[in-house]
Amino acid sequence: MLRQFTRLCVRLVERYLPDPFLFAVLLTFVVLIMGLVWTPSGPLEMIRYWGDGFWGLLDFTMQMVLILVLGHVLARAPSVERGLKAVAGLTRDPGKALMLTTFVATVASWISWGFGLVVGALFAREVAKKVPDVDYRVLVAGAYSGFLVWHGGLSGSVPLKLATDDQFGVLIPTSETLFAAFNLVPLMVLAVTLPFLIRWMQPPRPERVTIRPELLQDHSVAAGREDSAETPAERLEVSPLISWVTAAMGLIFIVLFFMEKGGQLDLNIINFIFLMAGIALHRTPRRYLAAIAEAVRETGGIILQFPFYAGIMGMMASSGLGEKISDLFVSISNEITFPLFAFISAGLVNLFVPSGGGQWAVQGPIMLAAGETLGIDPAKTAMAVAWGDAWTNMIQPFWALPLLAIAKLKARDIMGYCLVVLLYSGLVIGLSFLLL
Repeated sequence: MLRQFTRLCVRLVERYLPDPFLFAVLLTFVVLIMGLVWTPSGPLEMIRYWGDGFWGLLDFTMQMVLILVLGHVLARAPSVERGLKAVAGLTRDPGKALMLTTFVATVASWISWGFGLVVGALFAREVAKKVPDVDYRVLVAGAYSGFLVWHGGLSGSVPLKLATDDQFGVLIPTSETLFAAFNLVPLMVLAVTLPFLIRWMQPPRPERVTIRPELLQDHSVAAGREDSAETPAERLEVSPLISWVTAAMGLIFIVLFFMEKGGQLDLNIINFIFLMAGIALHRTPRRYLAAIAEAVRETGGIILQFPFYAGIMGMMASSGLGEKISDLFVSISNEITFPLFAFISAGLVNLFVPSGGGQWAVQGPIMLAAGETLGIDPAKTAMAVAWGDAWTNMIQPFWALPLLAIAKLKARDIMGYCLVVLLYSGLVIGLSFLLL
């Protein structure tokens, strides 16, 4: 029955899901029309809101691009790659390979969403080399499904922002968000059960789509790891001492940071840790720069599409459309159901604003104020919004772009399977916020 339902989802997505960039443009049109219908704003006002908001997320875009690039570089470090290959060789069974890939991607995404996306894609490629009869579409879908937990993990932008910035008059330590039961329970349940769900979705052997061997050719940065040097400048480029001293300085700063901040994380320190770890593990500046050059190539889709989603956010915020959507769910909530409806409404808004920080700017003040009125713990309200933001990424192809670029697939190849993951995970997360 699950396989039949999965086939239906796959067919629907393959037929109707457009390219991710066109998806962003079509969503722009949808929000424009919704703003005209449900708010007092006229056509010229909506277009002005769109244009004014177009560049509103540049700072956050840079942080997100850095998380992706630095996570990619860290995952491409020789020692990390060797570890991935070793773990990928643990099984030759297609079903177990799917489960292993999903679990590894989930753990990596909990550490950092950028790291998780890259590790998931690279690990899926390594597994496909070891287990050639695994369905490659399901394998990559499993790798992307691990991304579902990122906002409940160490790089979650909403809990990190709450821990460092009281922009809405609320400052909440991560001990009350990331390490609370209402966050840990769905996190652990999904980490344990998602691998089984992915395994059960694999079609029978005659129907499997395996990867073409030429797509599995190693695309490592080996050329950039060449350590030959003839001039003094080139000898500096291949000097491990340069990297080690830089990384040592970084380590000292990280220790000082946590001593001063009491162990609190934010996006900047996450990026700093990944930067210094990458410099140390790649050993020489030349190798690190080569890895950076490779990683940057995978960010084009994000760089292009983020301004369009910022424009959508501008329309939703300035026209009051985002507030109306949030108020609709608030109006049907009570002190028991509010976290559930906060989660669902955040999932809906995330389709239009696939940015944790950007979405929090639109929904945060509304949801926190409504939760306070109902006597809801602001930490729980915030994490309900955070999980909603992560939840519908399973059918929002924007964040799949870097993973797909590495895996050499298109969004419609995996999104049918991710739709099944969306429905299952929505049940798990929703019940967690309703009952805990």
